[in-house]
This record gives sequence, C-alpha cells and structure tokens, in this order.
Amino acid sequence: MKQLFLFSIFFFSLETDAFNQQAEVLYKTYCGGCHGARLEGNSAPALIKTKWTHGSTEKAIFKSIKSGIPNTEMKGWGNVLKDNQINTLVNYIKASQKGPPKAAASIPSKIVTQDYVLKVEKIDSGHTSTPWGIEFVNAKLALISEKPGKLKWLVNGKLDTVSITGLPATHTKSSTGGFMDIALDPKYQDNGWVYLAYSHTNGDLQDRNAPGMTKIVRGKIKDHQWKDQQTLFEVPDSLMVVRGDRWGCRFLFDKAGYLYFTIGDMGKAMPSQDLGKPTGKVFRINPDGSIPKDNPFINTPGALPAIFTLGNRNVEGIAEHPVTGAIWATEHGPRGGDELNILKKGANYGWPVISYGIDYSGSIVTEKLEQEGMEQPIVQWTPSIAVCPAAFVTSTLFAKWNNNLLVGALAFEELRRLVIVKDKVIRQEMILKGYGRVRDLKISPDGSLYVLLNKPDMILRITPQKPLKLK
Repeated sequence: MKQLFLFSIFFFSLETDAFNQQAEVLYKTYCGGCHGARLEGNSAPALIKTKWTHGSTEKAIFKSIKSGIPNTEMKGWGNVLKDNQINTLVNYIKASQKGPPKAAASIPSKIVTQDYVLKVEKIDSGHTSTPWGIEFVNAKLALISEKPGKLKWLVNGKLDTVSITGLPATHTKSSTGGFMDIALDPKYQDNGWVYLAYSHTNGDLQDRNAPGMTKIVRGKIKDHQWKDQQTLFEVPDSLMVVRGDRWGCRFLFDKAGYLYFTIGDMGKAMPSQDLGKPTGKVFRINPDGSIPKDNPFINTPGALPAIFTLGNRNVEGIAEHPVTGAIWATEHGPRGGDELNILKKGANYGWPVISYGIDYSGSIVTEKLEQEGMEQPIVQWTPSIAVCPAAFVTSTLFAKWNNNLLVGALAFEELRRLVIVKDKVIRQEMILKGYGRVRDLKISPDGSLYVLLNKPDMILRITPQKPLKLK
C-alpha cells in the first residue's frame, strides 16, 4: 500500500510538472510578449499585483482574456484560444500571485554547447537601464544606448559614471519608444561620427497621442557632450503616426559603406506596402544622409527615395554575411510568423498581404502564405519567439562558429546559433534560454561575444573556455 501511495505521488508530480510546463509555454506564446515572460509587465501591465481594475476572480480574468477589455489595448482571445486553454492561463496567472514576479534564472558561469564550453561573465548588472545597442571603439571601449534616452561609455568592462549630455529628447510614452540602435562610422577613428536612432515627435513628449516617427541623426561625443548633430532622416508631421508602436530600429554599415536602417510598421499594417509612407520598410543611405544613386525607388514618383525594401513588419536584427555579402534580417511577426530573410534591393517581404501569423486579437491578418512578387522567409518561427538581434560570427576565439548566425529573442528569452549552408539554415542550437530578453549581440574586437539583456538589464561577455573534443 505504501509503495502504491509513493507511486501515486510520483506520477502526480510528473503530471503536475507537465501541466506547469504546458501552462508556461501557453502563457509565453500568447501573453508573455506584452505582459512579460514572468508576468512582471512589459508593454502591458504586470499580472502579479494586488489591485485588479477589472476583477481578480477566475471568472473575471477568464472574461478579460476571452472577450478583451473595452477601451484598452487588451483584445479578446476567444477566436484563438479554446475555453480549456483560457482556463489553463487563468490557473497559471492565479497560481503566480503567491509572491512578487519570479526573477530570471540565475545565469550560469559555464554553458556547454555542441562545440565549446562557454565562460559567461556578468560585465555589468544593476547599472544600466534597458540597454538597447552596443558598439565597440576597441576591445576596451564601447558605447551603449539605453531606451530611456541615454548613451554611456563602457570602459574596461565597467559603465562610465559620467553621463553624456546634450542628447536629443526622445518620445518614450510609447511602450517601445526611446533610444534604439547606435552605430559608429566606418571611418570613426578619423571623423568621430556616432549614429543614433530614436523615437521622435515635434509635439509634447509627455503626450501619448503626439504624432511620432523614428528619426536618424549623427553626432560626435567630445568630453562627454553630444555635439555637431546632423539629421540624416526625418519625415514631416503628415507622415508621422499617432500612438505608434514597433518603431524599429537597427543599423548596419555594409562593406561598401552604405548605412541601412529599419522602421517598423508602427502598428499600422497596410502602409508597409505604400512607398510613400516610412513605416514597414528597410532604408539605405550614404553616411551623410544622401541617397545612393542605385537605390531601387529613387526615380519612382511619390516614393521615399531612401527605401531599400518594403513589406517588413518590424526588422529588429540585420547583419551582413562575412563571405557572400548578403544582408540577413530578422523580423517580428504578429502572433506567430517571425521571419529570417535575405534582403534584396527593391524586394517586397509581404506584410500584411502574406504572413504566417495571426493578429494579437485572434483575427486573421491574411489567408495568404505566399503571393507572386513577394519574398518567402528563409526561416519562420511559429509561435513567435520575438526574434531580435542578429550577428554573424567572425572571431578567432569561435573558429568553429565562424559564418554562423547568432540570433536573440525577446519574448522567449533565447540566444540561438544558426548554421547556414548555401543560404539555407540547416541547424539551430540553443545557447541561452530563460535568462532575460536578448536585445543586442556584438562580437568585440578581441573576439568575445557581448550580449545585452533586458529584464534583468545586464551585459554579458561570453568566451570559449575550451573546445569540446570529439569522441
């Protein structure tokens, strides 16, 4: 009898663990991108709280999930989720109320991968606020952008305590607005130009309804002061968006010296197909903001001449293949349909005419997965992992990984290694998972890998401790 009782406990424990894992995956797939992977809040409110405006009972939460909440951005999921799935989410949310939001898993100092045992160092923890982009001047000096509107130097692995002043004001009232990516001019050592993307408005910075759009500028940093700012890309108020979301923006200087930058669809899908609108596009300009003479739409009436590709929902990672020179880009889908694409001059990537995802509300964005004249992704991820930064490995330290593509994910908190052969991804290896939202990746001049995390805000340095020996 005792043995039977123990077996019952054992199998009950297995079933409970399996249920919890299924509930967690369900939550991260449908809720975590907005409410945070650990219910701590992100673009939407935290779900671990004591005050529930619309009711804290199982019945009230079930209703909020299924039918949505009027006059808010919380849409109903009744067209997507079955009642038993909604009940699973309700139970998961209720069970999580026993304490404060669960912290991200403690980052190990050692990680075993297929080819290497990796050493993981916490370069900075607790001194940076939502780090967004990192660029290296040399192996000991890097510049970091922070979403709230700051630039900071990272000197010998420590954040400089002296703030950079004179920076442009940014429109942070949007959940995804603020300072975004940074880049250094290919001739930085000679000219000192630093490139910055940020959410901009000509209206009241504190007004959520002020029209805004991503703006591209460059300036120089002298004695911790931002100086000599030049505007490289800015649209008139008539092309700005009210209550926009998904601003972009990633930078890439290619080997030819062109500057690529991205702007998301700002929550307005169809303008991604309009060459007269800036949203949902990848752009290419010269370092001084002038337009390359061979840009694909430079002679198209009504088109913005800086456009390089269109139909891009929100490109959050962009990298040039070190051998082929092809430009690879990671793109956020809606609920499903994250994409990895190779960018081709003048190509249309389909959003929202074709998509592998559905809308957050559960409505069908489109019935089409493909259409003539529109590109298919190299890889698509469903459910959406919220794929973000991308970086090709070019490092003597990671010789076995050279020319592999590293991609990070926000909602699923992942770092993956993608093995590419002839423009095809033949294998994906998980390197990190569950330690925080992976916002940016860069290979340092010394060959080490730097990872910027959000929630928790942290900077990691990863190096091979030793290669694994083949048996």
